[in-house]
Amino acid sequence: MNSQSVIFSFSGTVKKHLRRGTKLGYPTANIEVEPDTPEGIFVGFATIDSVRFQSLIFIGKALTFDEHDKKAEVFILDFNTNIYGKKLLVTVYKKLRDNIKFDSSGELIDQMKKDELQANVFFSTMIE
Repeated sequence: MNSQSVIFSFSGTVKKHLRRGTKLGYPTANIEVEPDTPEGIFVGFATIDSVRFQSLIFIGKALTFDEHDKKAEVFILDFNTNIYGKKLLVTVYKKLRDNIKFDSSGELIDQMKKDELQANVFFSTMIE
């Protein structure tokens, strides 16, 4: 079993972006972050209306798509509800990997599947 502590947290309002995550099979809640927010792929929780959801969190610039704006993209596991305009509190527990540029969206999707598996393992062993 795995007892974890919060590394950091942040919050913001969910904004509509390009909907690329949905097209890739990973719909995300996009929120703005401060410039000094750590970058990478993380696991944690997203809290919406006082309800906590297991989440996979990307923070950084979408290098694969040559984007230059830093943001957070929160993929809430087993969740499919429109939350645009909602306030989201994100608590981060563990960094899985650094943000890297992939040669194709297919390679990115393959890595996202691996990230999701790692997140599921993390949550299955977590003691709260």
